[in-house]
Amino acid sequence: MKIVTIIGARPQIIKAAALSRAIKDHFAGKITEVIVHTGQHYDENMSNVFFDELGIPQPNYNLNVGSGSHGKQTASMISGIEEILLKEKPNAIVLYGDTNSTLAGAVAASKIHIPVVHIEAGLRSFSKAMPEEVNRIMCDHVSTLLFSPTITGYNNLVKEGFKEKNAAPYSADNPKIYQSGDVMYDNSMHFSAVAEQKTNVITANKLQKGKFILATIHRNNNTDEPLRLNSLFGSLNDISNENGLDILLPLHPRTSKLLETNLDANLLKAVKANAKFKIIAPASFLEMIALEKNCAMVMTDSGGVQKEAFYFEKPCIILRPETEWVELVECGAAIVTDADEARIKTAFKKLYSASNLSYPKFYGDGKSAQFICGEMLKHL
Repeated sequence: MKIVTIIGARPQIIKAAALSRAIKDHFAGKITEVIVHTGQHYDENMSNVFFDELGIPQPNYNLNVGSGSHGKQTASMISGIEEILLKEKPNAIVLYGDTNSTLAGAVAASKIHIPVVHIEAGLRSFSKAMPEEVNRIMCDHVSTLLFSPTITGYNNLVKEGFKEKNAAPYSADNPKIYQSGDVMYDNSMHFSAVAEQKTNVITANKLQKGKFILATIHRNNNTDEPLRLNSLFGSLNDISNENGLDILLPLHPRTSKLLETNLDANLLKAVKANAKFKIIAPASFLEMIALEKNCAMVMTDSGGVQKEAFYFEKPCIILRPETEWVELVECGAAIVTDADEARIKTAFKKLYSASNLSYPKFYGDGKSAQFICGEMLKHL
């Protein structure tokens, strides 16, 4: 069986590692994978280094589309992906998550009747104001095999009309839905043992294990809106000063440039003067695992980092108005605060002092990618 895997953003590169590893270790000779990098996001430390660090085969194709408006970027990717699919003639296209690369792959493949396999299907924020929500819904509704990481995602698909007991053969008109577990959990468990040995991010930043907060901020509505960005940085700076805690913030290059223009001058000065507020370049995947394992708490607007915090049993403050990972909030391990300074500080006090948080095994057994490969072989 031949599959074409589409990746375009840092999280997708990481997720693809789990599937590539499962193919290499368990399905060699049975599944051939052709990797297409759309070039949707490109930064040396957020792209190429991941292929080396995670042992992912280098992409067979790179579309190099770069940044641009949603329409222009997506159109360019649809054209490039369609051309590759017509040349490679795969049994299926494999798509991850909810980026413009995901949408482009879904449109390109469905139009020429190549089965779509969607990994991370069924996730919903219930806010179509988020471009990601539109992308994931559109992808799900042209997919043949839909692999949801959680029971919540699976139930969302059922509510949208997907049938639970469809019989094979499967197609876009007769899709199969699964609760498969999470390929990111596979990865985190696989790389957990080596992360601290292969990185020095803890010592290099003079951090004490269990005594610092890991923060990430990258979503457009947080970085591009000065009021929100000021609220987030003000909260982080106050929490650091009031509690004597280090804040480590690996900052996306785009956000780093916006600080000078979007942050209040006095706040920017205060942040720079706070020796405990440590802003560093984007962390590699293994560095992020080491940071997540050793921090006291995570504060993030990233969907992936929310889950990784949970994998390593760290409380999490979600700097967004909603989350698709509702089970994290329902079990009490995470609190949604949006970019609201008062809510962020209240959530911090509650989670930092909590001693009875629980972390149920929502995300499978660490063998989700192996299961997905087996189902593709069976049904495509």
